[in-house]
Amino acid sequence: MKEPSNFPSGPGFPRPKRKFRIKTVITLYLLLSPTIVLLFLFNYLPMYGILISFQDYSIYRGFWESDWVGLKHFRYFLGDDKFWQVMRNTLILNFYDIVFGFTSPILFALLANEILHPKWKRMFQTVSYLPHFLSWIVVAGLVQQMLSPVDGLVNMALGWFGVEPVHFMTDKNWFRPIAVIAEIWKNVGWSAILYFAVIAGVDTSLYEAAMMDGAGRFRQALHVTLPAMVPMIVLMFLLRLASIFGIGFERVFLLQNPLVYEVSEVISTYIYRLGLERAQYSLTTAIGLVQSVMAFVLLVVSNRLSKKWTGMGMY
Repeated sequence: MKEPSNFPSGPGFPRPKRKFRIKTVITLYLLLSPTIVLLFLFNYLPMYGILISFQDYSIYRGFWESDWVGLKHFRYFLGDDKFWQVMRNTLILNFYDIVFGFTSPILFALLANEILHPKWKRMFQTVSYLPHFLSWIVVAGLVQQMLSPVDGLVNMALGWFGVEPVHFMTDKNWFRPIAVIAEIWKNVGWSAILYFAVIAGVDTSLYEAAMMDGAGRFRQALHVTLPAMVPMIVLMFLLRLASIFGIGFERVFLLQNPLVYEVSEVISTYIYRLGLERAQYSLTTAIGLVQSVMAFVLLVVSNRLSKKWTGMGMY
């Protein structure tokens, strides 16, 4: 058995006994075993369910008695104009989320780091985490109340300037900005935690050297803080890019209504309506399978490109 690297070796160190090494390895595997079991039960065992995408699945006939139809469902949704409209909506909303939602925690962390008083900085960070713990049901209710054309705060403020009430929630031109702003408000503080941790680990001597060279707060943030955050930014961007074909179900489902389906229907809500409301289980499984495969391929490709261009990646 090859000697584990966690044991010191060399002329000055005695070689650990084989029995002791085996016992240590077994202990480590026993500690890891609950995680492996849970991963298998909840992530790998349910994968057999993707087989119904190749069937005309019926809950009455069961998994083994349903007819096999090959690629019928894949050909159907790939040739369906409705599916491509949903895919376009998903990509557009994800693009806005990346441009505004992904960059917001980075800017937020940089700005919060400029608060000099430690007490106020901790208070500011703590308050920014609170919206994350609100459910999307609560957030959607707040958004609808604030944007109400009757007694919403936004329309009341617009009325002070002589502007007629705007029906934000039923105007398809406003759905995407509202969805993106709601996402930023809810998660910007929580998403910035990793960046706060990176900033806390930056060597203070780098700031001192920058100050001696005449750099102000802005240049210190630009040339010291931001470069230290780059590895974490790359990692988070790769993870975010891998989910570009999917989007949070709760946010879109709770903010949309039939008047804005044209721009708000995304893959997750489309699958919900087909699968649970119309019981088209095989079709929705086929859509989900293609979505997962595309996300996996995008993750692998983006990781390789990142390692080639920046030297950093997830693995």
